[in-house]
Amino acid sequence: MANFFTDNSDLKFHLTHPLMKKIVALRERDFVDKDKFDYAPIDFEDAMDSYEKVLEIVGEISGDIVAPNAEGVDQQGPKIVNNEVIYADGTQENLEALVEAGLMGITLPRKYKGLNFPIVPYIMAADIVSRADAGFVNIWGLQDCAETINEFGDDDQKKRFLPRICDGETAAMDLTEPDAGSDLQAAMLKATYNEKEGKWYLNGVKRFITNGDAHISLILARSEEGTQDGRGLSMFIYDRGNKAVKIRRLENKMGIKGSPTCELVFKNAPAELVGSRRLGLIKYVMALMNGARLGIGAQSVGVSEAAYREAIEYAREREQFGKPIIQFPAVYEMLAVMKAKLDASRSLLYETARYVDLYKTYTAISEERKLEPEERKEMKTYQRLADYFTPLLKGLASEYSNQLAYDAVQIHGGSGFMKDYPVERIYRDARITSIYEGTTQLQVVAAIRGVTTGGYLNRIRDFEAMDIKPELHGYRRTLIVMTEEYEKAAKNVMDVNEPEYIDYHARRLVEMAGNIIMGYLLLHDTERDNNFRASAEVFIKRGKADNHAKAAFIFNSSIDDLGYYKLN
Repeated sequence: MANFFTDNSDLKFHLTHPLMKKIVALRERDFVDKDKFDYAPIDFEDAMDSYEKVLEIVGEISGDIVAPNAEGVDQQGPKIVNNEVIYADGTQENLEALVEAGLMGITLPRKYKGLNFPIVPYIMAADIVSRADAGFVNIWGLQDCAETINEFGDDDQKKRFLPRICDGETAAMDLTEPDAGSDLQAAMLKATYNEKEGKWYLNGVKRFITNGDAHISLILARSEEGTQDGRGLSMFIYDRGNKAVKIRRLENKMGIKGSPTCELVFKNAPAELVGSRRLGLIKYVMALMNGARLGIGAQSVGVSEAAYREAIEYAREREQFGKPIIQFPAVYEMLAVMKAKLDASRSLLYETARYVDLYKTYTAISEERKLEPEERKEMKTYQRLADYFTPLLKGLASEYSNQLAYDAVQIHGGSGFMKDYPVERIYRDARITSIYEGTTQLQVVAAIRGVTTGGYLNRIRDFEAMDIKPELHGYRRTLIVMTEEYEKAAKNVMDVNEPEYIDYHARRLVEMAGNIIMGYLLLHDTERDNNFRASAEVFIKRGKADNHAKAAFIFNSSIDDLGYYKLN
């Protein structure tokens, strides 16, 4: 019996972060639900016990059902029958197990049949499921869409749609189109309002839609005739029960093959407006995408965990020249770096999740009552941090998952190239993480604001001021030197005062900031648990070398360099 929660002590470590007391108290509104629902917690300890018990169930299902099904699902994949997506047998078994365990609608309010969990344990569940099968988490994890309905839908929509998701119905977000991929403001699927019927109808095509035949879909559509930009877009709910969408095709993908990716044709499909017109992209999709990017961060970490475990197990068992290959420096260095990147990305994942938890909870409270001045100040602080950290997480964690999957295959040698070993599938599954929900390049475009506004530097200064044990001061000194170098490099670029030049160096600067931030997070993890010390040392040393190389490149660059890279 495998349990992907209890066999990984790092998960409980992050679940029990000191900030969870504040998160839980705010989420539970000081435990007012205890008199209304028999499964609501009565205090902090009771809430944490509930999270652990649910995560143990997720871990058990992931270890005993989802992971053993992963290879079969990868081979079988979904299919279209009578204009309906039929999941692979293993996918259906996975979904039924999680639904039966009550693991849909984890974060939704109890009045809609949800568990009212904070985002941290939900993201942890996604981390666990992703380790078992990165493709399956795309089906289970799209319950995120329900959060958008809960946040922006009207009371009637919440009452009708949210309990359905808690009962096991699936969700999707239909955003991209053949001529509007990452550039969502170019979306042209048309929404027309029929005054006589008092209904909206959708017409057009959506492409690359994950779980596109879901029961409940959120659709980005152009509601304002004559517009060409994001200000003419609104968000709609489409119910599959209306049977007004044709599934044109299932994409034949490199990886995550169990997750159906559809091209959809909407023909007079009835839909419901969510919130206000014109705010579809500007407000609602941005909130939806940020949640999705946090989810991809969890997926990336789960893939990294799977890759690392396959690599270290193989390295211990495989013998060459009379001894296990883990005893060769070329291999054990790779494994140490893999572990450091895994630990760093997981620390960044849960730090970001805590920021999102706090600002979203304060936002929800602000709709119930007026926030105190200190509460409003905290809400704005955590919202800024979430805005800065979300693209940083998605960009770096997805790149690390690709690197770890690559190294896991390399450690397997020729065997890793064969379908006999899970790393071949893990390698293919990892590739999408740095592409969908905004490529790494687009995450850098969003994250560079954290550099130019000083947002990352301010947070780094906060980390620098935190108390640590004397034996860890040497690591902090290294990070302080790295910060000084980063600050100079950023100033060097910004002093040119040319947007194109900032874009040219954006990835270097964002990764420099990321190396320092994750270095501090690992350092503070080590303060709580010395088991992270090896990862902190490896990551900080390598981060120092990486930052120095990036700074040297920046200091030896000029705006004239851009000419070398422009293609005529």
